[in-house]
Amino acid sequence: MAHLPLALIVAGPTASGKSALALAIAERLDGCIINADSMQVYRELRVLTARPTPEQEARVPHRLYGVRPAAEAGSVAWWRTQALAAMEETRAAGRLPILTGGSGMYFAALTDGLADIPDPGPAARAEARRLLAEQGAAPLHKSLAHVDPATAARLNPEDSQRIARAWEVWRGTGRGLVAWQANRGPAAPWRFKAILLDPPRDALRAAIAARFGAMLNDGALCEVRALLALNLDPSLPALRAHGVPELAAHLRGTLSLQQAGRRAELVTGQYTRRQATWFRHHPLAPATDVSTINARYAGFTQLSESEQVNLFTFIQDVA
Repeated sequence: MAHLPLALIVAGPTASGKSALALAIAERLDGCIINADSMQVYRELRVLTARPTPEQEARVPHRLYGVRPAAEAGSVAWWRTQALAAMEETRAAGRLPILTGGSGMYFAALTDGLADIPDPGPAARAEARRLLAEQGAAPLHKSLAHVDPATAARLNPEDSQRIARAWEVWRGTGRGLVAWQANRGPAAPWRFKAILLDPPRDALRAAIAARFGAMLNDGALCEVRALLALNLDPSLPALRAHGVPELAAHLRGTLSLQQAGRRAELVTGQYTRRQATWFRHHPLAPATDVSTINARYAGFTQLSESEQVNLFTFIQDVA
């Protein structure tokens, strides 16, 4: 492994401060930040996905942010291809690739390889979308459990996007998603070191609430209004980004702005619990190459003295 090029992963749940940490490290190590968040790829959702600001993007190179229209659903396979190309270009430019985000499946596809799943076909996709629209996520998850229990057991009953994807794979290929994923392709020809942010729940809850208020001040409502004006398929991932369904309900008059905010914060908090659980059970790199910070990153001085020492030592090792 020592002969392979090095890439750094900065991961953690939503609102854990990983983007700020990645930026601070990139400035110290002459790095390029490569997006590993499934929602920050959509160009119409800068505010609600907390994409780096133009000022932050000007400080160090950033890749794969806002590169895809909301009308086109992204995928793990598409992202992996784009990320690997960005990593190679970053290395050729003499910079350190720094992948940051909260999408665990993206990191797994990169570090462990990706299953070669056949295209289920348009009929299977159409059926999955129709059933999702007619039944909702939880009933479709229950149906999936009857035909593909192994995959259903790994999915949250409210995760409509992944449930629909699992249904279309089973329907179009005759095999469940987990069965296909058991045979992964080769891992990326890189070695990885990782920093994992794992802050306490109360710190995350406070950060989520503060961030959503800031998003409203920064134009989140206008962003959702513009997105809805595109009249896109409601099953597209961008239409289900945290905050979009809730603010859309407010714009339609079914929720007050305060109710929409509370619901968005609740849904985001539930998602961060699933993210934290995933990261605790799926190593991002060999154990000796992972540094875990049990705090929300808001600047080096906000970390405990021991966390600062450990992080600087880790960064120095990467350098």
